Amino acid sequence: MNAKSAINKEIFAPHDERMLGAVQVKRRTKKKIPFLATGGQGEYLTYICLSASGTIKLFFKHKLVIPFKVTAHGMESYLKMTYIPPSFEVTNKKPAQATITKVKQFEGSTSFVRRTQWMLEQLRQVNGIDPNQDSPEFDLVFENAFDQWVASTASEKCTFFQILHHTCQRYLTDKKPEFINCQSKIIGGNSILHSAADSVTSAVQKASQALNERGERLGRAEEKTEELKNSAQQFAETAHKLAMKHKC
Repeated sequence: MNAKSAINKEIFAPHDERMLGAVQVKRRTKKKIPFLATGGQGEYLTYICLSASGTIKLFFKHKLVIPFKVTAHGMESYLKMTYIPPSFEVTNKKPAQATITKVKQFEGSTSFVRRTQWMLEQLRQVNGIDPNQDSPEFDLVFENAFDQWVASTASEKCTFFQILHHTCQRYLTDKKPEFINCQSKIIGGNSILHSAADSVTSAVQKASQALNERGERLGRAEEKTEELKNSAQQFAETAHKLAMKHKC
């Protein structure tokens, strides 16, 4: 199990939270901490984690084509296909809260410790430092805190920024944080999250089109069946009249 999976299992899952993304970081500048406050715990690894207390679900709801038999005058039966147009329902259950949490793992320990935590609404600014090239450096500005970080890799920072930007856009209605000095691939239309959303939309459209085409074919079959039924009834009535006429 990698570190991020372990963090999700140990820190967030027990509290019915789900980690959406994380990035391993270290400070760009040493933070001045009084000697007595360190507690002698030694070196440690730091992770900035984004989590939510709810889940995001995607539902597809459709109505089936239902066959049933109809008996006419107790003599004949035919199969009538009834088509009900499909409907797709996509719902997002917004999390009760989304948070950014600083998690540490101290040297010589296999466990993780939850440290500082902020509500997503407290995030005011995300600074990517350099919009022209991949850089592992970034700043996070909260209502009451400001931290300067260096991610373990530029790609890890990029992925975390994409998830963070997507989460802010989706779940914050007021006071969305400002994303500055970020590359277009992070906050633009080329993000992996937008690509995934486009794929889902395309799949839904294709499925809807296929069901509509099937419905049209079934509708034509229903009309043909109705015509055959009427013809059979007319033939039966004509035959009955002829039989009665010859009998007389």
